[in-house]
Amino acid sequence: MTLTQIEYIVAVEQNGSFVTAAEKCFVTQPTLSMQIQKLEEELGVKIFDRNHHPIVTTDMGKRILDQAKKVLYERDLIEELINAQKEELIGSLNVGIIPTVAPSIVPHTFKSMVKKFAKLDITLSEMNTSTIIEKLKIGEIDFGILSTPLYDKAIKEQILYYEPYVIYASKNHPILKKEKLSPDDLNANEIWSLGDEHCMRFQIINLCGKQKFVGSQNTFSYNSGSILSLINMVDSNSGYTILPELATRHFPKVMLDRIRHFNDPLPVREISLVTNKYFTKNKLSIAFTDSLLANIPDEMKLKGKKRNILPIH
Repeated sequence: MTLTQIEYIVAVEQNGSFVTAAEKCFVTQPTLSMQIQKLEEELGVKIFDRNHHPIVTTDMGKRILDQAKKVLYERDLIEELINAQKEELIGSLNVGIIPTVAPSIVPHTFKSMVKKFAKLDITLSEMNTSTIIEKLKIGEIDFGILSTPLYDKAIKEQILYYEPYVIYASKNHPILKKEKLSPDDLNANEIWSLGDEHCMRFQIINLCGKQKFVGSQNTFSYNSGSILSLINMVDSNSGYTILPELATRHFPKVMLDRIRHFNDPLPVREISLVTNKYFTKNKLSIAFTDSLLANIPDEMKLKGKKRNILPIH
């Protein structure tokens, strides 16, 4: 039994296909199949039922794969132990970030990481929550930055900060007459919202207690794909949108004048770094987190403050 064979069977389970697993492992499909067959012959059991598409893991195969993942986890720990002794961070880091968080943190964090760690290969990709979770579980990304809690036992969560939501209203909108707002002040039919693929939409639903937003009382309906689109719709039409506060920190004064905050307890989203249970790149994640948090206001990082943490489901 070799580490390579163990890597191959884990890849097949994660991808449900010998062909895709071979591509991920940068070998030919016959080579991968032969090595797995040799392992099965050595162990005297079938790990995969090849009569199903996608490939199905046998009952004994599931137990073997549980142990195989632990072996690879311990292998990675040894590599992490060696890298931790080096003064300079090296290696690769593949991070998934939800689109409503990325614009607020990626420019500063990326610039800081590249400047400090020139030999670190960093890939930051925007993905929705479900894609981040899926890629974490199959090991295609190292960690994700997204809204939590997820209530997924296969995922570990490290809370980074709590970001308040604010109202951004069209010019001269009546809602601007109030200094601070409560959810009861909101009219769902005037709210411009993101589409269903964004967890932020469901946080707004939980805040407002309404399922439908702009368009629910007429023939026009619009589900945005980005925060910038929401801002532009408010500027060009009427109504208002609900934004994460960090999305407004570079607004000019004329736009800041159209921001309104909520009363306490502030409605917030909880932003966390999430990993799978086999994550080992602790030194790299600490460096990334430090760079990220350096650009987050201290008030958002305070623990124990009374807040209304909006669920994402």
